[in-house]
Amino acid sequence: MSKSMTLVVADKARARLFRADKPLGPITEIADFTHPESRLPVRELLSDAHGRAFDSAGQGRHAMETDVDPRRQEALRFATELARELEQRRVRNEFDCLGLVAAPEFLGLLRDALSDQCRALVCLEVDKDLTHLQQAAQIRSLLPEKLFSAL
Repeated sequence: MSKSMTLVVADKARARLFRADKPLGPITEIADFTHPESRLPVRELLSDAHGRAFDSAGQGRHAMETDVDPRRQEALRFATELARELEQRRVRNEFDCLGLVAAPEFLGLLRDALSDQCRALVCLEVDKDLTHLQQAAQIRSLLPEKLFSAL
């Protein structure tokens, strides 16, 4: 039985899934996901103006700040969506191992969003943003020669 890998190449706003059937072979794109909200200006991500609060002492009044950076929140949402997709594919036995290629901050968000079962299948992590590359062969050329171990 041959082993296959699903390779995720992602940033905070786009993810492409590739399949590799051979450790030394090419990769083939199988899905493309976008999250345009991650590219919106912060002012558009904030639905309402910040609330106002009074100082506990004195007459001062000031705007309250959000606890979470809106751009980080959108990146977290996208990482969670991707993790759900990968979990569904894992349940359907679509891959034996999982490769994650993403900018360092998004790689951490994605890793944290994965289920324990998906996380256990991660066989490759590369902390680079390769989403700007269009051709699968370009992406493959920047990855390790051997993507995963054969059975």
